[in-house]
Amino acid sequence: MHRPVSPLLHDYKPSADKSPQKSRALQWFAVGLGIPLIGIAMVSMVDSTTSQAPPLATPVMTASAGAEVDTDELVEEPAVYTGEPLVWAPAPEYETLTLTIRSGDTLDQLFRKHKLDIGHLATIARLDAAGKQFRRIKPGDVFEITHDEGKLVSMYSPLTLTSALKIDRQESGFAAEIIDRPIEVRKKLAYGVIDTSLFESAVGAGLSDKLIMNIAGIFAWDVDFVLDIRTGDNYYVQWEEIWQEGEFVTDGEIIAAEFNNNGRTHRAIRFIDDTGRTDYYTPDGHSVRKAFIRAPVDFTRISSNFNPNRRHPILNRIRAHRGVDYAAPRGTPIKAAGDGKVIFRGVKGGYGNAVILQHGGNITTLYGHMSKFAAKAQVGRRVRQGQTIGYVGATGLATANHLHYEYRLNGVHRNPRTVKLPQADPIADKYREQFFTTSEPILQELERFKSTQLAAVAYLDK
Repeated sequence: MHRPVSPLLHDYKPSADKSPQKSRALQWFAVGLGIPLIGIAMVSMVDSTTSQAPPLATPVMTASAGAEVDTDELVEEPAVYTGEPLVWAPAPEYETLTLTIRSGDTLDQLFRKHKLDIGHLATIARLDAAGKQFRRIKPGDVFEITHDEGKLVSMYSPLTLTSALKIDRQESGFAAEIIDRPIEVRKKLAYGVIDTSLFESAVGAGLSDKLIMNIAGIFAWDVDFVLDIRTGDNYYVQWEEIWQEGEFVTDGEIIAAEFNNNGRTHRAIRFIDDTGRTDYYTPDGHSVRKAFIRAPVDFTRISSNFNPNRRHPILNRIRAHRGVDYAAPRGTPIKAAGDGKVIFRGVKGGYGNAVILQHGGNITTLYGHMSKFAAKAQVGRRVRQGQTIGYVGATGLATANHLHYEYRLNGVHRNPRTVKLPQADPIADKYREQFFTTSEPILQELERFKSTQLAAVAYLDK
């Protein structure tokens, strides 16, 4: 907000005396007459009165008695204000309002609606920094406006977590700039024990939905959080919190985590390479990711397992079920299980709408019964692990919405839930030393936290 500093009602600083110096004869004459003149001045002060004291006491020049007086050595006593108390003119009061952009809104419409100066908007829009952002406004953008009866004083709009557009009215017009919004990163640690599910346990431990999903995502290649969870499984997690101007903004990335599942310990440590890419590795530098995801869809349950002797629910005869059926609501995104190329997309017999991906190592995966395909999943195009290739449906021979997923190695069907998945690449050689150097203190901090939690549990069990 623009608040110009008001000038003082009076200038109480003593002005410098530039009068020429007197000769030494005059100086001695002044000293000789000093005592009688002081006496006369005191009588004069008693006899005379004034209606108001002067704003400043007269500076007094002093010197030691009997010593030669040199004006260069005279000491000036500080001026003392004896008038009224200092008074500041009140800062101007401006109105403020917050404009939140909604679908179909324009700044021109909002300015007119709130009776703000359209001419000022046009002037600001011609500024490079402001005009570029005005052309990119979208629903959810916020503009904080300060104005004086419709005349703009300032505008402020957050652009990202760490930047904002700031516009101020100046004597020469308006000035716009992109400013930094400093953030503070704080580390947090949490521990939880599973009774029924990871979600319920993590909520009880104070973790947000975002953190819970990130934990599940980090360990998704090793732990099936629907089927593998056991009562008594526990976990430790260290993550970042983002704060700004003393207020919590959001949860940041997970720094390190440990998940103990059915007697097996899984650990993951974050590493950010020189390009800014973030990934998670085990303490010995292996990627926690596998080349394939176990379950390429967020499912509610497994409606049918891999079974060579299953009786088909529609054909009512023994027919091998060479994949896994994941029940999920219609329209749930289906993700590529691994990096690969689309070699088939279309209707394929009882599979209905299906996509087949070719991966390295002579591995193919099939996704059946889709309601529709993703636009980018075109034959011949490459897809990345986790990229959406279609949506759950019930096309083909299906009784309900689900994904039928198959994994084939050298043309032979394997159980997607139990097949040994190939590892993703370990940390690059050029980063290994840096990774071990940075990961050691993280692991030590996690171990200290674990010790305190285990000691607390042991104390409570006594």
